[in-house]
This record gives sequence, C-alpha cells and structure tokens, in this order.
Amino acid sequence: MEKLNLLERLAQGPLLADGAMGTMLYARGFSFDRCYEALNIEAPEVVLDIHRAYLQAGADLLETNTFGANRYRLAEHGLEDRVTSLNHAGVALARQAAREANRPVWIAGSVGPLGVPLAPLGRVKAVEAREAFREQIAALAEAGVDALILETFSSLPELLEAIRAAQEAAPHVPVIAEMTFAQDGYTLMGHSPEEVVETLLDLGVPIIGANCSVGPAKLFPVIRRMASRITEAGGPPPYLVVMPNAGWPEMAAGRLRYPATPDYFADYVSRFRALGVRILGGCCGTTPEHIAAMRRALETEAETPSADRRPIFQGVSLPAPVEPEPTDLARRLRAGLFVISVEVDPPRGHDASAMLEVARSLKAGGVDALNIADSPMARLRMSPWALAFLVQNHVGMETILHFPTRGRNLLRIQSDLLAIHALGVRNLFVVMGDPPAQGDYPEATDAMDIVPSGLVRLIKERFNAGLDHAGESIGRPTAFFVGVALNFNAPDPAREIKTLRRKIRAGADFIMTQPVYEPAALKNFLQRYEEEEGPIPIPILAGVLPLLSLRHAEFLHNEVPGIRVPEAIQERLRRAGEARARSEGLRMAQEAVAELAEFTQGLYVMPPMGRYDLVFQLMEAIPAHRRGRTPRPDGGSHGDRP
Repeated sequence: MEKLNLLERLAQGPLLADGAMGTMLYARGFSFDRCYEALNIEAPEVVLDIHRAYLQAGADLLETNTFGANRYRLAEHGLEDRVTSLNHAGVALARQAAREANRPVWIAGSVGPLGVPLAPLGRVKAVEAREAFREQIAALAEAGVDALILETFSSLPELLEAIRAAQEAAPHVPVIAEMTFAQDGYTLMGHSPEEVVETLLDLGVPIIGANCSVGPAKLFPVIRRMASRITEAGGPPPYLVVMPNAGWPEMAAGRLRYPATPDYFADYVSRFRALGVRILGGCCGTTPEHIAAMRRALETEAETPSADRRPIFQGVSLPAPVEPEPTDLARRLRAGLFVISVEVDPPRGHDASAMLEVARSLKAGGVDALNIADSPMARLRMSPWALAFLVQNHVGMETILHFPTRGRNLLRIQSDLLAIHALGVRNLFVVMGDPPAQGDYPEATDAMDIVPSGLVRLIKERFNAGLDHAGESIGRPTAFFVGVALNFNAPDPAREIKTLRRKIRAGADFIMTQPVYEPAALKNFLQRYEEEEGPIPIPILAGVLPLLSLRHAEFLHNEVPGIRVPEAIQERLRRAGEARARSEGLRMAQEAVAELAEFTQGLYVMPPMGRYDLVFQLMEAIPAHRRGRTPRPDGGSHGDRP
C-alpha cells in the first residue's frame, strides 16, 4: 500500500499519534536515572514492544525513542559520541514495528530540549545549541523519518534554534513544533500561545501545538487560543497538534502515577477536533489504553453525521460588545497633549488625609494624574487600591495604579483586577514589583504565575473583551488603560528591546520610563529600538527624579535596581558642594525636562523625600508650546490644556 507523505495525509483528516515512551519504560522497571535512548541498543526488544503496543492500540504515528539523544543530554551518561548510532537505532526500531503493522504508519523523529540553559541564562551559545540540534536531526533524517517532532520545549528561543537546525539539516522533512505550557496557560519563560503561534508562523512551521506538563483540560484553552490566532493571521494555516499528559503526576507507593483515565482522554477528542486539531496523541503517563480509547472516539466521531455534532461552546453567552468610555489619561494621550503624572506612596498607616491634601494641591497646580505605588521598596503601606479610590472619589483626580505581578498567583491577579475595576480605577501600570527580600518582610513569598507582558495580554485581550484567563465570561468587559515600564539603561539593551516589544505586542497603551538624567541616553535607546523594530507606536512618559545631594545620587545609582545616575551628573553635584547640591539637582532635572518634552509625550515625576513642591518648579521648565497648544504630527494643532 502506497503511503502519502505526512502533510498529504493530514490534508485528508485527523491522525492519531502514540503516547508516552519514558513513563512506559519506567513502568517496565527502568529508573529515570537510566539513559532511555541507550535502550535502543541495550534493550531493543523492550522499546520495540512499546511501539507494537501503540500500533495495536490504533496509532498512526510513532515517535522514535530519541527525545534526549543529543550531545548534551548524552554527555550526562558519557555517551556524547554516540549521537548518530543511538538516533539511527531509534528510527530502526520504529520502522520495524511499522513494517510489522502492515498498514501506513508515519515515523516522527523525537527531538527534545538540550537539557542545558542557553545564554544569557546559561553558558551554551545559540550557535552551539543549533549545531547540537543539527547533529541529531541530521542523523534522524539520514535514518529516514517522515517528520521531525520538536517537543516539550519551554523556551521559545531554544525551539527556534531547533527549527532553524531542522530547516538547514533536513529541509525536506516536515517539522512538528510543540511548546509546553504551565498551569496558567503560558510557557515557563512567559510566552503566550499567541506569541508562540506568531513566531512559528513567521518561520513557516507546518505543524504546531502543545504537549506535556498538563492534562487535556489545561491544554484545551491553550489550543483554542492558538487556533484563534491562526485564524486571525489568515493565509494557509498550519496544522494543529496536541499531546497532553495524563494529568498531573503524583507518587503512590513509591511509584510515579498519572491520574487521567483513558475514557477521560477520549472525551476530549471531539473537543480538540472541533478546534481543528489534526494530530492527537499523548505525552507523559499515557499508555496504549489511552490511545485505544482515543481511536474509538475518532471512529465514533467519523460515523456521526456532522449535523448531529454539538458545538463545544454551549452555554457561554458573551456580553454584547460595548465601546467603553476612555479614561481622561487615554483621551489626553490620544489627543497628543503633554501629560504630567506624579508618583505618591500610600501612607504607612490607615489615615490618608495628608495624601488627599497632596492630591488636591497637585491637581490645582495642573497635574493630570497621580501615580500610586504599590508597596515601594517592599515596605508595608496602605493598599494602593484604597488610596486610588479615595483620590478619585474625594479629589476628583484620575490615578494610575501600579500593579505588580510579583507575589500574586493567577487567581489572585484576576480577582484583584475585578475588584480594582469595580472601584472605578481604570489606568494601570503593570510592573514586576520590588522583591520582598529588600523590604520589611524578607520572608514573604516572591512567587508569581505571570510576567508583565503576559499580564498586559491577559488584561487587553481577555478582561477588556469580557473573558477571564480560561476564556470564561466575566460579564461586561473591563475598560483598563495599561502602561508598562521601560528601563532604557538596562545592562542588556537587546534583551530590554525584546521585552518592550513583547509588551507592546501584548497591547500596552503607554510607557513610563525609569528616571532620565541624560535625555540622550533615552534617545539612543529609542533610536536603536526603531532601527530594529520600527518606531514605538505608543506614548512615552519620561521618568524624572530630581537629585537632592551627591549621597542621594550615589544611593540611587548603587542600590536601586534600574536607576543609573551617570558619572557626569554625579560630578556636577560634587562640584556644586553640599550647600548648593539641591539647587543644582533641581537645575539638572529642569534641563532634562526641557529636552524630554521635545520627544516624549509627558512626564512621570517621582518627587524625592515627599518634596512635592519640586513638581511645580519642574513644570515651569516645560516649553510653552508643549504646555499650551500642542502640534499634532500631521501639522494641525490641538486645543489648549483645560
């Protein structure tokens, strides 16, 4: 019987892959500290029997037992010189089982992560990683695989090196690329399903999806989000693949156990198929029994008339789309007006009366919004929500609430967002947050489930669309306007550019920077970003923190992460002497404000030591044409500031 190539076969309909290899070998008495890939030569009959069992269960596609057969993982067992022989042996065993089945069976060469961190987190350079992948992939292609399955990758940059290696070493072999996602629906490195799809589409990967880590219920929303982004992208879509674990593993009687039953797996077949999945299979903990149950479900589905099939989104009534009122901050920024925001810290106790007086004074002086920090320097203070609510309701001044991801799990983040919106707070500044170790309670947990770019996407694509992280309705959509941080002085500018790009692509509405002491440094960063990514499409509020003394400058420079006070600035304070340092610090801040006003859209003022009087002196340095009628980029003009 003539066999189609894999992509031709997928064009005809769904294909069933096999299940776990590693946990099946573990169940047969091989401990996890063994080199499972070496069993292709040391115990070939065991590996062959597992392949046979999956084929008897109804699998159409077998993965080779080569997941860790790269030079780095094999080096842990002293086998780094056997990359080619172990990969060849793995393909040969799968081929033998396929021949015995006497029906079309496709062989996918399994390629897993290298097992070592890549730079900058580790010492393995990208070029070295690609060479290691190329070595393994060339061996698999030489042995005659029908496809390459790059699976269980948690690092998108590492997966990209594997894909490029495959495209170089075996351009004729289709690539199946699978990322692994955590319980929150994001990779361990913080990449969303949408980001994964966008990146892999750019590389022309024909089959993409997810595997491992979690069970079918947790991977279902991940695949749904992937499918949605593929639809939005248009053009010829790649095929989707999903291979969940058999639930979350647990230890029982000293053995590893996975709780998801075959029938439970089978229940998800039609759900995944409704999303357009073409390759279904299993990962850790799945057995031939799971694959057999999925085969029965596929056959039952094929026999069911399409008119009788039920949609998977029954019972979810999404709110009618409404156009929310933009915040005053959003209106000003969208109109091109120069915006002034001032940061305040919540009080240390429960009495906010003094801060309300500060807010009234700042509002009367022309400040547009109050930035309210959340436990700055990890010190105990009143909840910023409470102060934001009081300022907006008692002073009538809009606030920008700092919203850190650090110390919050995904459930807490979502409930907090609902509460904040119910209080009428709409402007958020999403940040990582200060580590507890530097504050009053160093023993406090530092855990987080989501990085800032992921939180921005959750807010903009989910909450502002009336959905929670899992895709369930929250009723009416929220109307958050979201800002993000920029550290233009980051020690690794390339990494900061990539981070900012992710935040912008996630839907960020505006940017607030770390304090600027030399506007040229911010200009240089923005120029480099534009050269690499194009112009930044959202407004920037430049950070301004006047210096009070040389000691103040030295403290900020040496002890506050993200703040850099250039030596030239410190030298000016040094020359001014202690008596004139404060006035010199204000003069330098005013000079920076005058220059920043020409290429940013506002100020994010951080008054030192509660010196809110400095705000008005800084405002005097704003050029007249930026304080009054503000030219638009198209040559027209905006109305006067109210």
